Amino acid sequence: MTEGDRTMLSGADPDFLEELSDYLDVLGSPARLRILQSIAGGAKDARSLSRVVGTSYENTRKHLDRLLLAGLVTKEAGISGETATGVHPVWKYSLVPGGLERVVQNLALFGNLGIAADAQGVSLRLQEMRDQVSSTFFGGVPLLLVVGGPDDGRVFSLEGRQYAVGREDTAPLPSGVEALVLSPGYTAVTRVSRPHCRLVMAAGGAWQVEDCESTGGTQVNAVPLRRHERRLLEDGDLIDLARGPQGARLIFTLPPSGGEHD
Repeated sequence: MTEGDRTMLSGADPDFLEELSDYLDVLGSPARLRILQSIAGGAKDARSLSRVVGTSYENTRKHLDRLLLAGLVTKEAGISGETATGVHPVWKYSLVPGGLERVVQNLALFGNLGIAADAQGVSLRLQEMRDQVSSTFFGGVPLLLVVGGPDDGRVFSLEGRQYAVGREDTAPLPSGVEALVLSPGYTAVTRVSRPHCRLVMAAGGAWQVEDCESTGGTQVNAVPLRRHERRLLEDGDLIDLARGPQGARLIFTLPPSGGEHD
C-alpha cells in the first residue's frame, strides 16, 4: 500500500514494532534528552549531570546506562573537579561522534516508511520524537540527511533559503546561494555532479528541489526530475542524486513548525 509515492507499512512485523518502541523509550525521557543536550557541550561526570538534570545521582546513573546501551554515549576515565576532599577519578560521559545525527537519520527513515496505525501507538510516538529531537538539538530548522556512502549519517541544517548540493565546485555561487558539499569521498563519483541539484525555499516557507542538468539525474521518491524541473518537497521525501552504488541518497525532513522562516 502506498501513500503518494511512499511505502506504507500496514502490517509491520510485531517484533520490529516492539524494538522500535523500546528505541523510542530510550529517547522519550526528558531527563535523557537533557543529559544528551548537556554533554553535547563537553564530557561530564554523573554527579555533575545529576545537578544539571535535577534528579538523584542514582537515577542519573540509570539514565546513563540506558544511553550507553543505546550506543548514544560513551564513557572514559577522568578527573573530577576540585572538591572538599581534593580531586578523584570519575567516569566522564560524552556523546558518541555522530550519535545524534544517527538518531535523526533513524527516525527519519522510520518515518519515511509511513508506519500505519498500530496498537502501541508507535507511529505517533515516532513523529513526536522526531519533532522533539529536531527542536532540541538542531534548532527546529529543516534538515537534509545523507544515507549511505562516505557521508552516511551526516546532517545538513537548512538555515538559509537556497542551496547548491553536490560535489565540491570551485566556481563562484550566485549571491544568496550556499553550498552543501559532499565529502571528498564522492569526488571520484562522476555521476554526482557539481552542483547536482538545488534546494530552494519558495513563498510561504515551502521547499523545492531542482535538477541542475546533472549527469546521473535527480529523483524524488524514485520519480525522476526533468532538467531544471522543480518539485515541492514534503517531510520525509527521499532525494537520489543518481541511482545505485555511484549515487547519494538524501532525506529531507521538516521541523514541527513546518519549516517556515521569519
